[in-house]
Amino acid sequence: MDGLKVLVFSLFLTAVCVSGAPVEEENPDFWRSQAQETLRSALGRKLNNNVAKNVELFLGDGMGITTITAARILKGQLQNRTGEETIMTMDTFPYVGLAKVYTVDFQIPDSAATATAYLCGVKSNLNVVGVSAAARNGVCRSQKGNEVTSILKWAKDAGKSVGIVTTTRVQHATPAGSYAHSVSRKWYGDADMPAAAKRDGCIDIAAQLITNTDIDVIIGGGRKYMTPKGTADPEYPTDPSSAGTRGDKRNLIDEWIRMKEGKVARYVWNKTEFDAVDPEKTDYLMALFEPGDMRYEVERDPLMDPSIIETTEKAIRILQRNPRGFFLLVEGGRIDQGHHASRASMALHEAVALDNAVARALELTNEEETLTIVTADHSHSLSFNGYPFRGNSILGKSPVFGLDMLPYTTLMYGNGPGHKIINNKRPDIRLVNTKDKDYVQQAAAPLDSETHGGEDVAVLAQGPMAHLFQGVNEQSYLAHAMAYASCVGANQNHCASSRSSAPDTPFRSMLPVLLSAVTMVILY
Repeated sequence: MDGLKVLVFSLFLTAVCVSGAPVEEENPDFWRSQAQETLRSALGRKLNNNVAKNVELFLGDGMGITTITAARILKGQLQNRTGEETIMTMDTFPYVGLAKVYTVDFQIPDSAATATAYLCGVKSNLNVVGVSAAARNGVCRSQKGNEVTSILKWAKDAGKSVGIVTTTRVQHATPAGSYAHSVSRKWYGDADMPAAAKRDGCIDIAAQLITNTDIDVIIGGGRKYMTPKGTADPEYPTDPSSAGTRGDKRNLIDEWIRMKEGKVARYVWNKTEFDAVDPEKTDYLMALFEPGDMRYEVERDPLMDPSIIETTEKAIRILQRNPRGFFLLVEGGRIDQGHHASRASMALHEAVALDNAVARALELTNEEETLTIVTADHSHSLSFNGYPFRGNSILGKSPVFGLDMLPYTTLMYGNGPGHKIINNKRPDIRLVNTKDKDYVQQAAAPLDSETHGGEDVAVLAQGPMAHLFQGVNEQSYLAHAMAYASCVGANQNHCASSRSSAPDTPFRSMLPVLLSAVTMVILY
């Protein structure tokens, strides 16, 4: 009987799903016309050799190419379309390349080593951040002398404003790569450090956040690493796991405010306070919305925590007041955490949210002077396969006759805490609901946590010098290319000529006439 149901189900989908595709796609002229339009756009593309006044780096943590494809389909399906034809904001970027993500010591990387590569321009070892490969994981004594600085610091030293926005804790590996030097990415606060590391002079990442680089905008989670042990959290005062953790009794938030004396510095921890921050009257902003990582987008309380779109916008509006420009790192960090839990639905919704933040950033900036890059630090074991019909739910649920037909589920993890597959049979296939946000996707090899992938990741760019981000490059190349485009860091030999070739202003175009007039007055 089950075999008959599957047969009827297949015939049903053949009739319904295929006919659900846009009818114009059956006409060859639809595809020919689309191709010609794309060709005209490519042929009309002009190189933008301007110096980038601003650089925006959008980092999807764990957002491999499979994740981008699946998120594209989800974004369309959330808009009641079949999904495959959807155009993400990042899809519109004209220049695309690949980055090789291996570390000095491992084939497959973590977020700390990769952050060191694309932010500091140096490949390093697994689990260390802001130090070269001469430093050893967890060995404090190996850190001294092996610290490397990031493009965020290079931009600040050049007089630009700088900011970090993340959906994780601000002490997490990706944001930490922009300001910290640590032989352990897990030394979020001093309570996370072994006594030997403290004796040898190493400093926790939270303390480095307020001392290493003068960061104008800091937005994310991570309150508990900033306050003394036992300090009640303002949002969860009765939860001991949310309380402050610092053993040194320092209140880093208060210290940060005192360090900004003479400037307008705001610290906020909820959306009401965040919304009240006036970008035009704010020099510095620290916004920490959770004790640890921020909530997943689909679980976020919009009355308490802003979206990544809102945090990105606030950061840009504050940073762009600087006439010299800015550097901004925006991390969609919980894409990675959704994958680790084999919760593909959560990961994909996070990727869609990041793409929406990219769209908002483009609305707020000028492509002629702002270099915008979207990339990932690494991928995951997520695969997208099978022979699903057009428009099949990317999250996999195909309810017919009361069945969840998992053979039509197209997303699967190579490993992780998903449903075990035994003898090619999946247990309890009638009991799952793949559209449930808490659904744990199937995994071929059961593990406590799903793992990273090691294949190259996409690098998408638009704006000044965006053509530098083409081809297959080492991930460490990205920091140097961003620095070259924005004339920060060591390689600035080209900058004077680039600035002198800037478009004429009305005064500039009148300059020869004025000089001629002055000369005539002097002579006669």
